[in-house]
Amino acid sequence: MNNRDEYLVALRPEIPNARVSDDMSIEEQFQNRTLRPIAKLQHDLLIAVFHNYIKKHKNVFFGLTSNKRIDYIENAVNRDQKFRNSLKGIIIGQFTVNEYLAYIKNSSALNKRMMNLVRERLINSIQLFERPPVEL
Repeated sequence: MNNRDEYLVALRPEIPNARVSDDMSIEEQFQNRTLRPIAKLQHDLLIAVFHNYIKKHKNVFFGLTSNKRIDYIENAVNRDQKFRNSLKGIIIGQFTVNEYLAYIKNSSALNKRMMNLVRERLINSIQLFERPPVEL
């Protein structure tokens, strides 16, 4: 393993609930071993990126009811291809070379899992989107 890969793995938080066992599918193992720790590591960046998304879309989000805000997040993550690709880049950029090689073998299924994790993170952090962030 090269230095980059070692550093990337060392940066990732441990997630005790994300267990990996032989009876899991390869996709689920990859999700728990790689995607969950990376999503947790990148959480603050994902929040900042979504704040920017809201701003770029004229702050419509802030005028929505809570149910509509959840729909807004789901639509942004699932249907806005440009935004979706940006989110994928935030996660994939943290892969080791071996993880990337494993990812490209089944990228379609893993992309679904990746976007589900990101969507759930954003929805579970919806209170952080109550008002526009203070700009520095």
